[in-house]
Amino acid sequence: MLKNVKLWMSGLLLACSAVALVACGGGGVVPGKGVALRPLGADFTSRKAVNYSPFRTSNRDTEVVTDAKVLEDLTLLSQGGFKLIRLFDSSDNVSKRVLTLLKANPSLDIKVMLGAYMLSESSPYITEEQRAFNRSFNQAEVARAAKLAQEYSTLVAAVSVGNETMVSWSFVPNTPAIIASYITSLRSQITQPITTDDNWAFFASASGEPNDPKPVLNAVDFVAVHTYPLADTLYNIWDWKLSSAVAMMDAAIAKAKADVTAVRSNLDARGFTALPIVVGETGWKATITNGETYRAHPANQRMYVERLAAWASSSGAPKAIFYFEAFDEPWKGGDDGWGLFNVTRQPRCVIKDLYPSLTPETSSCTDAQALYYIAPVTRGPVTANRYTPYADTVTPSEARPAEAPRFDAWQNGTTADYPQTAGAAAPSDPGNGITITPKPLDWGWGLALNLPNSTEDLSNFNVSSGRLNFSISTTYAGKLEVGFFTGTTTDSTGYDVYLPIASGEYGYVNDGNWHQVSIPISAITPKGAPAYGMPASVKLDMTKVQSLFTIADRYAVTGNLKSTTPIKIDAIYWSK
Repeated sequence: MLKNVKLWMSGLLLACSAVALVACGGGGVVPGKGVALRPLGADFTSRKAVNYSPFRTSNRDTEVVTDAKVLEDLTLLSQGGFKLIRLFDSSDNVSKRVLTLLKANPSLDIKVMLGAYMLSESSPYITEEQRAFNRSFNQAEVARAAKLAQEYSTLVAAVSVGNETMVSWSFVPNTPAIIASYITSLRSQITQPITTDDNWAFFASASGEPNDPKPVLNAVDFVAVHTYPLADTLYNIWDWKLSSAVAMMDAAIAKAKADVTAVRSNLDARGFTALPIVVGETGWKATITNGETYRAHPANQRMYVERLAAWASSSGAPKAIFYFEAFDEPWKGGDDGWGLFNVTRQPRCVIKDLYPSLTPETSSCTDAQALYYIAPVTRGPVTANRYTPYADTVTPSEARPAEAPRFDAWQNGTTADYPQTAGAAAPSDPGNGITITPKPLDWGWGLALNLPNSTEDLSNFNVSSGRLNFSISTTYAGKLEVGFFTGTTTDSTGYDVYLPIASGEYGYVNDGNWHQVSIPISAITPKGAPAYGMPASVKLDMTKVQSLFTIADRYAVTGNLKSTTPIKIDAIYWSK
């Protein structure tokens, strides 16, 4: 068996090992129906597997998918030894295109786990007209899946009906009876083994899961389970705040194993002992896209994949493991960043050795570089009348952060450049200032002055006289958002507090000259809201301010168009 990820990633797979990772077939019967299980074939069970979708922009609805780009992707995957891909639907735009290209390019030697995407038929929040439309779509999707599985029978190794449709938090909810009916219909038209992909909690009948999986278990040939220890950290479902990256990643794989074990136990208790388990999705983000500070990093991604490989080669491992996912997809927003490749098709360090002719995104990602939880240092309230996180000039009796703050562009440092130079210094504060050059995504950009490992108690500034002050020089068109951030994403208490300001407000003028802006804290706080991905119950907490100053432009808020006009900022301080 393989003992390390380098061998695994090189594609030197043995039967029943690696991250496609293995299945040696099903066997037995579907208990409720007496129908013989269709075993997972040798192609399915011996190939390195990955989830694949071709979208490269922030709007997949308007993106034009081309044969050339998909062929580029498939060639990269084949070169890296990824010979089994999971597709999410049976659309002409993606799945038929992929299968057509694979048939025309047999040297790629890639097999497919086809999908049939299901819209919701059981949501109480849709109209009867929408429900009828969704039902018609689902029926057509099953028909397309049947046709593709028949026409490309040598390429389609298995079919999955629905993606996360029955777990309690599903965005496309359907009852097990509905999904089972589509599985049964499709199964009668094809020869391949068939399943549905869903979160482990549904298949395990975990606490709080309302849907009984039995109708589906009676209809499938294997179970495709999703497990995401990283996503679960946002809700502190397992103890990830450990003393080292190694300890955290060990605990992460233990969580994934526990999820699958819970599914196995539930299946066995119900008499489905012959039903194989496949991990249909699991992965680790290489970049922070939804507040996964102290967690999402290329080194952590590599460490998770290493542990997947070790798990796969152990006794009692899942029959197969599909990594999520091959390439980043910006349209997913906060759910992006899982890719083995980034969106520009640069290999991340976890697979860079498979592509020596390509420039990797990051050349190094050692265990020492991996992230892990560092508890924020808490201090008493700032009692000075002035608190200055960024200025060269020292003002008598002011307070300064105990920890050196740093500027961080949003989206893991990608949405702005921000060099500090003497040429960006305000006349009132000789020394250095910062020049922000936005590098906007379709939704906008942002830059924050953060305390890396602590928060500051600025509750004494949340009074009638409290103000946020800074100097600015720019010709940036339209409004800018200015404010701060309280709480932390690590404990799911993050709260955005940003006020859109226009030229002529609070001293701000976008005429290219230097101006001092002074905004009452009382004008900013009513604009606060839970940060992206945070619970709706999160509130403003001025005792825990982590971003001491934020400047941003979210186009949905400001109504602006994309702009890369530079903005000079200096002399940032709070006053009362």
